[in-house]
Amino acid sequence: MTAQRDDVERLAGPERDTAAGRRIGGLDVARGLAVLGMFGAHLGDTGRLGWDPATWRALVDGRSSILFATLAGVSIALLSGGRTPATGTELARARTRILVRAAWVFAIGGVLELLDTFVAIILGVYAVLFVLALPFLRWSPGRLLLTAGVVALAGPPLTLWVGQYATARDEDGNAFTFLLFTGYYPAAVWLAFVLVGLAVGRLDLRAARVRAGLVGGGGAAAVLGHLGGWLSARQLAPGQELAGIETGFGAAGQWDPAWFAGAEPHSSTTFEVVGSGGVAVAVIGLCLVAADLLPRLLHPLASVGALALSVYTAQIVAIRVLEVESSDDWGRWVRFTLTALLLATVWRLRLGRGPLEGLLTWSSRRAAGS
Repeated sequence: MTAQRDDVERLAGPERDTAAGRRIGGLDVARGLAVLGMFGAHLGDTGRLGWDPATWRALVDGRSSILFATLAGVSIALLSGGRTPATGTELARARTRILVRAAWVFAIGGVLELLDTFVAIILGVYAVLFVLALPFLRWSPGRLLLTAGVVALAGPPLTLWVGQYATARDEDGNAFTFLLFTGYYPAAVWLAFVLVGLAVGRLDLRAARVRAGLVGGGGAAAVLGHLGGWLSARQLAPGQELAGIETGFGAAGQWDPAWFAGAEPHSSTTFEVVGSGGVAVAVIGLCLVAADLLPRLLHPLASVGALALSVYTAQIVAIRVLEVESSDDWGRWVRFTLTALLLATVWRLRLGRGPLEGLLTWSSRRAAGS
Protein backbone atom coordinates (compact mmCIF):
# COMPACT_ATOMS: atom_id res chain seq x y z
CA MET A 1 0.00 0.00 0.00
CA THR A 2 2.88 2.36 0.74
CA ALA A 3 4.38 1.90 -2.71
CA GLN A 4 1.01 2.44 -4.33
CA ARG A 5 0.42 5.62 -2.34
CA ASP A 6 3.92 6.91 -2.96
CA ASP A 7 3.55 6.22 -6.68
CA VAL A 8 0.88 8.91 -7.11
CA GLU A 9 3.10 11.84 -8.11
CA ARG A 10 5.35 12.06 -11.11
CA LEU A 11 7.72 14.52 -12.73
CA ALA A 12 5.20 17.36 -13.05
CA GLY A 13 2.44 16.26 -10.71
CA PRO A 14 0.09 13.45 -9.68
CA GLU A 15 -1.20 11.06 -12.33
CA ARG A 16 -4.54 11.02 -10.56
CA ASP A 17 -8.02 12.04 -11.55
CA THR A 18 -8.76 14.37 -8.65
CA ALA A 19 -12.49 13.97 -9.11
CA ALA A 20 -12.51 10.17 -9.22
CA GLY A 21 -9.67 9.84 -6.70
CA ARG A 22 -8.00 7.04 -8.68
CA ARG A 23 -4.81 6.76 -10.69
CA ILE A 24 -4.80 7.18 -14.45
CA GLY A 25 -2.33 4.51 -15.51
CA GLY A 26 -2.50 5.41 -19.19
CA LEU A 27 -0.55 8.60 -18.58
CA ASP A 28 2.37 6.60 -17.18
CA VAL A 29 2.21 4.34 -20.24
CA ALA A 30 2.27 7.36 -22.56
CA ARG A 31 5.18 8.87 -20.67
CA GLY A 32 7.02 5.56 -20.82
CA LEU A 33 6.60 5.57 -24.60
CA ALA A 34 7.93 9.12 -24.71
CA VAL A 35 11.03 8.27 -22.68
CA LEU A 36 11.85 5.13 -24.67
CA GLY A 37 11.17 7.02 -27.89
CA MET A 38 13.71 9.64 -26.82
CA PHE A 39 16.14 6.75 -26.22
CA GLY A 40 15.66 5.83 -29.87
CA ALA A 41 16.14 9.41 -31.05
CA HIS A 42 19.31 9.70 -28.98
CA LEU A 43 20.90 6.33 -29.69
CA GLY A 44 19.95 5.54 -33.29
CA ASP A 45 20.24 7.18 -36.66
CA THR A 46 16.53 7.66 -37.28
CA GLY A 47 16.86 8.93 -40.85
CA ARG A 48 13.90 10.37 -42.76
CA LEU A 49 10.37 9.06 -42.45
CA GLY A 50 8.87 7.58 -45.62
CA TRP A 51 6.42 4.97 -46.84
CA ASP A 52 9.00 2.19 -46.53
CA PRO A 53 8.51 0.38 -43.18
CA ALA A 54 12.30 0.40 -42.78
CA THR A 55 12.08 4.17 -42.24
CA TRP A 56 9.32 4.08 -39.64
CA ARG A 57 11.79 4.21 -36.77
CA ALA A 58 12.03 7.90 -37.64
CA LEU A 59 8.62 8.27 -35.97
CA VAL A 60 10.37 8.69 -32.62
CA ASP A 61 12.43 11.67 -33.77
CA GLY A 62 10.91 14.89 -32.44
CA ARG A 63 7.53 13.32 -31.69
CA SER A 64 8.74 11.60 -28.52
CA SER A 65 9.91 14.84 -26.92
CA ILE A 66 6.71 16.56 -28.05
CA LEU A 67 4.67 13.81 -26.38
CA PHE A 68 6.78 14.36 -23.25
CA ALA A 69 6.02 18.10 -23.29
CA THR A 70 2.30 17.53 -23.90
CA LEU A 71 2.16 15.16 -20.95
CA ALA A 72 3.77 17.86 -18.82
CA GLY A 73 0.69 19.98 -19.49
CA VAL A 74 -1.61 17.10 -18.55
CA SER A 75 0.22 16.55 -15.27
CA ILE A 76 0.22 20.25 -14.43
CA ALA A 77 -3.54 20.26 -14.98
CA LEU A 78 -4.03 17.31 -12.64
CA LEU A 79 -1.77 18.87 -10.02
CA SER A 80 -3.86 22.04 -10.09
CA GLY A 81 -7.28 20.44 -9.73
CA GLY A 82 -7.96 18.30 -12.78
CA ARG A 83 -11.46 18.87 -14.16
CA THR A 84 -12.10 21.54 -11.52
CA PRO A 85 -9.21 24.03 -11.49
CA ALA A 86 -7.97 24.91 -8.02
CA THR A 87 -8.71 28.31 -6.54
CA GLY A 88 -7.52 30.39 -3.60
CA THR A 89 -5.08 28.71 -1.26
CA GLU A 90 -5.03 25.45 -3.20
CA LEU A 91 -4.12 27.28 -6.39
CA ALA A 92 -1.30 29.09 -4.62
CA ARG A 93 0.01 25.77 -3.28
CA ALA A 94 -0.18 24.19 -6.72
CA ARG A 95 1.79 27.07 -8.23
CA THR A 96 4.41 26.77 -5.50
CA ARG A 97 4.80 23.06 -6.12
CA ILE A 98 5.12 23.60 -9.86
CA LEU A 99 7.77 26.29 -9.31
CA VAL A 100 9.79 24.06 -6.98
CA ARG A 101 9.62 21.22 -9.46
CA ALA A 102 10.71 23.58 -12.22
CA ALA A 103 13.72 24.68 -10.17
CA TRP A 104 14.82 21.09 -9.54
CA VAL A 105 14.29 20.02 -13.15
CA PHE A 106 16.29 23.04 -14.33
CA ALA A 107 19.11 22.20 -11.91
CA ILE A 108 19.18 18.54 -12.91
CA GLY A 109 19.21 19.56 -16.56
CA GLY A 110 22.15 21.87 -15.88
CA VAL A 111 24.13 19.04 -14.31
CA LEU A 112 23.39 16.78 -17.28
CA GLU A 113 24.55 19.53 -19.64
CA LEU A 114 27.90 19.53 -17.81
CA LEU A 115 28.38 15.88 -18.81
CA ASP A 116 28.84 17.19 -22.36
CA THR A 117 27.15 14.34 -24.24
CA PHE A 118 25.83 14.59 -27.79
CA VAL A 119 22.22 14.63 -26.48
CA ALA A 120 20.25 17.88 -26.59
CA ILE A 121 18.99 17.95 -22.99
CA ILE A 122 15.30 18.85 -22.81
CA LEU A 123 15.05 19.44 -19.06
CA GLY A 124 16.01 23.14 -19.07
CA VAL A 125 13.24 24.00 -21.53
CA TYR A 126 10.91 21.62 -19.70
CA ALA A 127 11.43 23.67 -16.54
CA VAL A 128 10.82 26.93 -18.42
CA LEU A 129 7.57 25.52 -19.78
CA PHE A 130 6.41 24.74 -16.23
CA VAL A 131 6.84 28.40 -15.36
CA LEU A 132 5.21 29.65 -18.57
CA ALA A 133 2.16 27.48 -17.81
CA LEU A 134 1.43 29.17 -14.47
CA PRO A 135 -0.78 32.01 -15.82
CA PHE A 136 -3.02 29.48 -17.58
CA LEU A 137 -3.97 27.22 -14.67
CA ARG A 138 -7.52 28.62 -14.38
CA TRP A 139 -8.32 28.62 -18.08
CA SER A 140 -10.98 26.41 -19.69
CA PRO A 141 -10.07 23.69 -22.23
CA GLY A 142 -11.53 25.67 -25.11
CA ARG A 143 -9.61 28.80 -24.23
CA LEU A 144 -6.41 26.80 -23.80
CA LEU A 145 -6.77 25.15 -27.21
CA LEU A 146 -7.48 28.49 -28.85
CA THR A 147 -4.36 29.98 -27.25
CA ALA A 148 -2.32 26.93 -28.30
CA GLY A 149 -3.45 27.62 -31.87
CA VAL A 150 -2.32 31.22 -31.58
CA VAL A 151 1.08 30.09 -30.28
CA ALA A 152 1.35 27.56 -33.13
CA LEU A 153 0.77 30.35 -35.66
CA ALA A 154 2.68 33.22 -34.01
CA GLY A 155 5.46 31.28 -32.28
CA PRO A 156 7.48 30.33 -35.39
CA PRO A 157 7.70 33.82 -36.96
CA LEU A 158 8.40 35.36 -33.55
CA THR A 159 11.14 32.81 -32.94
CA LEU A 160 12.63 33.52 -36.36
CA TRP A 161 12.62 37.27 -35.79
CA VAL A 162 14.28 36.97 -32.37
CA GLY A 163 16.70 34.38 -33.73
CA GLN A 164 17.78 36.74 -36.50
CA TYR A 165 18.11 39.66 -34.10
CA ALA A 166 20.13 37.62 -31.58
CA THR A 167 22.36 36.01 -34.21
CA ALA A 168 23.18 39.36 -35.77
CA ARG A 169 24.39 40.53 -32.36
CA ASP A 170 26.12 37.25 -31.53
CA GLU A 171 23.68 36.70 -28.64
CA ASP A 172 21.96 33.54 -29.86
CA GLY A 173 23.86 31.52 -27.24
CA ASN A 174 22.58 33.68 -24.39
CA ALA A 175 20.82 31.35 -21.92
CA PHE A 176 17.53 33.26 -21.96
CA THR A 177 17.47 33.54 -25.75
CA PHE A 178 18.57 29.94 -26.21
CA LEU A 179 15.86 28.47 -23.99
CA LEU A 180 13.03 30.59 -25.36
CA PHE A 181 13.94 30.98 -29.04
CA THR A 182 17.17 29.69 -30.55
CA GLY A 183 17.64 26.31 -28.87
CA TYR A 184 16.72 22.82 -29.98
CA TYR A 185 13.40 23.07 -28.14
CA PRO A 186 12.31 26.75 -28.41
CA ALA A 187 9.90 27.38 -25.53
CA ALA A 188 8.13 30.14 -27.49
CA VAL A 189 6.90 27.41 -29.85
CA TRP A 190 6.76 24.46 -27.46
CA LEU A 191 4.40 26.29 -25.13
CA ALA A 192 1.67 25.20 -27.57
CA PHE A 193 2.17 21.55 -26.54
CA VAL A 194 1.92 22.34 -22.83
CA LEU A 195 -1.28 24.33 -23.39
CA VAL A 196 -2.80 21.43 -25.32
CA GLY A 197 -1.79 19.12 -22.49
CA LEU A 198 -3.39 21.46 -19.95
CA ALA A 199 -6.62 21.34 -21.97
CA VAL A 200 -6.50 17.54 -22.08
CA GLY A 201 -5.89 17.35 -18.33
CA ARG A 202 -9.03 19.41 -17.67
CA LEU A 203 -11.20 16.73 -19.29
CA ASP A 204 -12.69 13.54 -17.82
CA LEU A 205 -9.92 11.22 -18.96
CA ARG A 206 -11.87 8.14 -17.83
CA ALA A 207 -14.82 8.84 -20.12
CA ALA A 208 -14.95 6.78 -23.34
CA ARG A 209 -16.27 9.80 -25.23
CA VAL A 210 -13.27 11.89 -24.20
CA ARG A 211 -10.80 9.17 -25.11
CA ALA A 212 -12.42 8.74 -28.51
CA GLY A 213 -12.24 12.50 -28.98
CA LEU A 214 -8.53 12.51 -28.15
CA VAL A 215 -7.80 9.76 -30.66
CA GLY A 216 -10.05 11.21 -33.36
CA GLY A 217 -9.15 14.86 -32.82
CA GLY A 218 -5.46 14.12 -32.41
CA GLY A 219 -5.46 11.92 -35.51
CA ALA A 220 -7.20 14.62 -37.55
CA ALA A 221 -4.65 17.24 -36.40
CA ALA A 222 -1.80 14.85 -37.24
CA VAL A 223 -3.10 14.34 -40.77
CA LEU A 224 -3.80 18.05 -41.24
CA GLY A 225 -0.36 19.12 -40.01
CA HIS A 226 1.69 16.57 -41.91
CA LEU A 227 -0.38 16.90 -45.09
CA GLY A 228 -0.03 20.68 -44.91
CA GLY A 229 3.70 20.28 -44.33
CA TRP A 230 4.04 17.99 -47.34
CA LEU A 231 2.05 20.29 -49.61
CA SER A 232 3.88 23.43 -48.46
CA ALA A 233 7.27 21.79 -48.97
CA ARG A 234 6.23 20.61 -52.41
CA GLN A 235 5.11 24.08 -53.42
CA LEU A 236 7.76 26.24 -51.77
CA ALA A 237 10.87 24.05 -51.70
CA PRO A 238 10.54 21.09 -54.09
CA GLY A 239 13.39 18.63 -53.72
CA GLN A 240 15.01 20.53 -50.86
CA GLU A 241 16.00 19.24 -47.42
CA LEU A 242 14.09 21.51 -45.05
CA ALA A 243 15.44 22.31 -41.60
CA GLY A 244 12.76 24.79 -40.55
CA ILE A 245 12.98 28.29 -39.15
CA GLU A 246 16.50 27.83 -37.76
CA THR A 247 17.73 28.08 -41.35
CA GLY A 248 16.88 31.77 -41.35
CA PHE A 249 18.61 32.78 -38.12
CA GLY A 250 21.72 33.94 -39.95
CA ALA A 251 19.87 35.80 -42.71
CA ALA A 252 19.09 39.09 -41.00
CA GLY A 253 16.47 41.17 -42.79
CA GLN A 254 15.44 38.34 -45.13
CA TRP A 255 12.38 36.09 -44.95
CA ASP A 256 11.94 33.00 -47.08
CA PRO A 257 8.50 31.29 -46.98
CA ALA A 258 10.31 27.95 -47.36
CA TRP A 259 11.62 28.31 -43.81
CA PHE A 260 8.04 27.86 -42.58
CA ALA A 261 7.28 24.91 -44.87
CA GLY A 262 7.28 21.22 -44.07
CA ALA A 263 6.71 19.35 -40.83
CA GLU A 264 10.15 17.88 -40.27
CA PRO A 265 11.18 16.98 -36.68
CA HIS A 266 12.51 19.96 -34.72
CA SER A 267 11.75 22.34 -37.57
CA SER A 268 9.46 24.43 -35.30
CA THR A 269 7.06 25.17 -38.15
CA THR A 270 3.33 25.54 -37.59
CA PHE A 271 2.83 22.34 -39.57
CA GLU A 272 5.11 20.42 -37.21
CA VAL A 273 3.36 21.84 -34.14
CA VAL A 274 -0.08 20.83 -35.45
CA GLY A 275 0.99 17.48 -36.88
CA SER A 276 3.24 16.20 -34.10
CA GLY A 277 1.03 17.75 -31.42
CA GLY A 278 -1.87 15.81 -32.91
CA VAL A 279 0.16 12.62 -32.77
CA ALA A 280 0.84 13.26 -29.07
CA VAL A 281 -2.85 13.75 -28.26
CA ALA A 282 -3.86 10.63 -30.19
CA VAL A 283 -1.16 8.56 -28.45
CA ILE A 284 -2.41 9.74 -25.05
CA GLY A 285 -5.93 8.68 -25.95
CA LEU A 286 -4.78 5.26 -27.13
CA CYS A 287 -2.62 4.74 -24.03
CA LEU A 288 -5.55 5.57 -21.75
CA VAL A 289 -7.55 2.77 -23.39
CA ALA A 290 -4.68 0.29 -23.61
CA ALA A 291 -3.68 0.72 -19.96
CA ASP A 292 -7.18 -0.25 -18.82
CA LEU A 293 -7.37 -3.24 -21.15
CA LEU A 294 -3.84 -4.60 -20.60
CA PRO A 295 -2.59 -3.33 -17.22
CA ARG A 296 -0.28 -6.27 -16.47
CA LEU A 297 1.25 -6.41 -19.91
CA LEU A 298 1.93 -2.68 -19.92
CA HIS A 299 3.16 -2.49 -16.32
CA PRO A 300 6.88 -2.38 -17.28
CA LEU A 301 6.23 0.47 -19.72
CA ALA A 302 4.14 2.29 -17.13
CA SER A 303 6.99 1.82 -14.64
CA VAL A 304 9.39 3.64 -16.98
CA GLY A 305 6.83 6.45 -17.23
CA ALA A 306 6.39 6.52 -13.48
CA LEU A 307 10.15 6.99 -13.05
CA ALA A 308 10.53 9.24 -16.11
CA LEU A 309 12.93 11.80 -14.67
CA SER A 310 15.11 9.16 -13.02
CA VAL A 311 15.20 6.97 -16.14
CA TYR A 312 15.93 9.92 -18.44
CA THR A 313 18.75 11.09 -16.15
CA ALA A 314 20.20 7.57 -15.82
CA GLN A 315 20.23 7.28 -19.62
CA ILE A 316 22.30 10.46 -20.03
CA VAL A 317 24.72 9.36 -17.32
CA ALA A 318 25.06 5.93 -18.95
CA ILE A 319 25.77 7.54 -22.33
CA ARG A 320 28.54 9.59 -20.71
CA VAL A 321 30.06 6.78 -18.65
CA LEU A 322 29.94 4.22 -21.47
CA GLU A 323 31.08 6.84 -24.00
CA VAL A 324 28.19 5.94 -26.29
CA GLU A 325 27.83 7.70 -29.62
CA SER A 326 24.79 8.03 -31.85
CA SER A 327 24.86 5.48 -34.68
CA ASP A 328 22.67 3.25 -36.80
CA ASP A 329 23.18 0.37 -34.33
CA TRP A 330 19.61 -0.12 -33.12
CA GLY A 331 20.72 -3.07 -31.03
CA ARG A 332 22.09 -0.50 -28.58
CA TRP A 333 18.61 1.10 -28.30
CA VAL A 334 17.13 -2.36 -27.65
CA ARG A 335 19.63 -3.01 -24.87
CA PHE A 336 19.01 0.38 -23.24
CA THR A 337 15.24 -0.13 -23.53
CA LEU A 338 15.20 -3.61 -22.02
CA THR A 339 17.45 -2.48 -19.18
CA ALA A 340 15.19 0.49 -18.44
CA LEU A 341 12.05 -1.66 -18.50
CA LEU A 342 13.57 -4.23 -16.15
CA LEU A 343 15.15 -1.86 -13.64
CA ALA A 344 12.19 0.53 -13.54
CA THR A 345 9.76 -2.35 -12.94
CA VAL A 346 11.84 -3.81 -10.11
CA TRP A 347 12.37 -0.40 -8.51
CA ARG A 348 8.69 0.50 -8.67
CA LEU A 349 7.55 -2.84 -7.26
CA ARG A 350 10.03 -2.79 -4.38
CA LEU A 351 10.52 0.91 -3.60
CA GLY A 352 7.65 2.77 -5.29
CA ARG A 353 8.57 6.29 -6.32
CA GLY A 354 11.82 6.95 -8.16
CA PRO A 355 14.68 8.74 -6.37
CA LEU A 356 14.44 12.02 -8.28
CA GLU A 357 10.64 11.90 -8.29
CA GLY A 358 10.77 11.48 -4.53
CA LEU A 359 13.04 14.50 -4.20
CA LEU A 360 10.70 16.67 -6.25
CA THR A 361 7.61 15.51 -4.41
CA TRP A 362 9.03 15.93 -0.92
CA SER A 363 10.57 19.34 -1.54
CA SER A 364 7.58 20.77 -3.41
CA ARG A 365 5.12 19.59 -0.76
CA ARG A 366 7.27 21.01 1.98
CA ALA A 367 7.56 24.36 0.20
CA ALA A 368 3.81 24.49 -0.35
CA GLY A 369 3.02 23.49 3.22
CA SER A 370 0.96 20.51 2.17
